[in-house]
Amino acid sequence: MKTVYSVFQINTYIHNMFREDYLLSNVSVEGEISNLKFHSSGHIYFTLKDAESAISCAIFRSSAQKLNVELKEGDKILANGSISNYVPSGSVTFNVTDVEHAGIGNLTKKFEELKKKLKEQGLFDQEFKKPIPKFPKRIGIVTAPTGAAVRDIISVSKRRNPYISLILYPSLVQGNDAPASIVKGIETLEKKGVDVIIVGRGGGSLEDLWAFNEEEVAYAIFQCSVPIVSAVGHEIDYTISDFTADMRAATPSAAAEMTVPDMMSVLADIDAKSRMLDRSIKRLTDINRRKIMLLETKLNALSPQNTINKQKIMVESMEKRLDMNIKRIIEKKRSYLSNLSERLKGVSPLERLMAGMAYVTDENGNRIVGVSDLKKNDKIRITMKDGYAKTVVEEVAISDS
Repeated sequence: MKTVYSVFQINTYIHNMFREDYLLSNVSVEGEISNLKFHSSGHIYFTLKDAESAISCAIFRSSAQKLNVELKEGDKILANGSISNYVPSGSVTFNVTDVEHAGIGNLTKKFEELKKKLKEQGLFDQEFKKPIPKFPKRIGIVTAPTGAAVRDIISVSKRRNPYISLILYPSLVQGNDAPASIVKGIETLEKKGVDVIIVGRGGGSLEDLWAFNEEEVAYAIFQCSVPIVSAVGHEIDYTISDFTADMRAATPSAAAEMTVPDMMSVLADIDAKSRMLDRSIKRLTDINRRKIMLLETKLNALSPQNTINKQKIMVESMEKRLDMNIKRIIEKKRSYLSNLSERLKGVSPLERLMAGMAYVTDENGNRIVGVSDLKKNDKIRITMKDGYAKTVVEEVAISDS
């Protein structure tokens, strides 16, 4: 009867075979690093490959801490270790304990050669870089129709500007047919008249991203009349398309951030600038108003009418002062005359007549001031307050005093 084994028994048997095989317990393998990952536990995982095959590799933390070389994607290395299989899954793993550099990998070498060639041709020159429009209306996207890259671009774009128009060209981004598909996408979107094109994909190994390192893709990007943003892989990944594009974005999400303006920020900026403009206009208006008022004051001061008005005011003031002076002089003269009048009254004959005295003249009207001027039988005239009387002197008597 045929013996039936469990999966565990088979994997355990294979595991023991690997352990007992001298060749597989201490083997050196040359190949190119891809899918390099540094785990938080300290272990290192990668694939070692050549043109025909590949094997999964692991460097556990104890061995990783002793490495004297820096592992990089695309490096060609000589790895020493043992081959084993993991019983629960049956997977074969090359447990690497030591690593030596065997030179730059074929893909890396090809990358550097193409980079040098295109740089010498001027495809990387800054003078040929087209500016990315500040407020694009239509954005073209060349990437796979599924996956994180297109989702991230759409999500970020719509969040920043819900009204932006996105046109996707569903392109292959990996494999032998990917370069031609990417070129076709660029040409198609260019004809549609988009404002800017995002070309890219999510992260991956060097070979996963290789379509963006092909010469035909580089020329298509350089020759496109529409500005192109390259957004391939993660921040640490660089491809030829990054150098030929008008701008490089570290990730597809970053490309959307760079090409789609944040409308909330734009509106807030416009509002702030509007308020600042209003303040500036008000300040300039106030300054010019004060200047006009000053000029009006100067103009009024120099105008003939204002001069006439000033002279008129001056004349009126002088007239008032003259009137006051005349009145003061008249009052002074009146007072003086009043004093003279009072003094005159004291010596006035009329006043004396009114007091009971008389005024005596001869018949010819000559004044007689004393009896010595008279003799008996002279005719005299006596004037009193209410009239006069004519008489004849009967006797003249001169007083002894």
